[in-house]
Amino acid sequence: MNDLQNTSGNADAQLNKLTIIVDSKKDLPGGLLPILHDIQHEYGFIPKVALGIIATKLNQTEAEIHGVISFYHHFRLTEPGANIVEICRGEACQAMGSKQLENHAKTSLNIDFGQTTTNKNVTLEPVYCLGNCACAPSVKVGDNVHGRMNDKKFDKLMNKLTTFELSLSDNKLQENK
Repeated sequence: MNDLQNTSGNADAQLNKLTIIVDSKKDLPGGLLPILHDIQHEYGFIPKVALGIIATKLNQTEAEIHGVISFYHHFRLTEPGANIVEICRGEACQAMGSKQLENHAKTSLNIDFGQTTTNKNVTLEPVYCLGNCACAPSVKVGDNVHGRMNDKKFDKLMNKLTTFELSLSDNKLQENK
């Protein structure tokens, strides 16, 4: 249950919410994928406690549910960082230097693909085409695609994700995004 502790609300309310999500689609043919998508949309990941609920409601084993989750790279069993940074590994991006960019990103963030920085700010993921081939190599952060990326631009982008500005006019802390 500890994978729900960091989410809003108490554990019982979260279990109820999971049950409602599963119940809403359990009778659909092939309902497992829509259930997984809805849970991940709600929490940002699939809480491990959800596997038991899904398995019971769909009359499957937790191993079968885990097998589907691990097959699809989109699904995750751990909470991602505040920013999901995806580096394109498509052919056009590779031809334009994405391998060097990958190495730089992994080294500068001190994480590998599928991992999250210790400050929970960035999760690094590979992606196999962002559809931005003319501006390769490309990186996606959230819904924003950044083209013609290089080590220097990557460092600048990561700095923007972790920097806060203090506005002296209204004394409010604002994210620099």
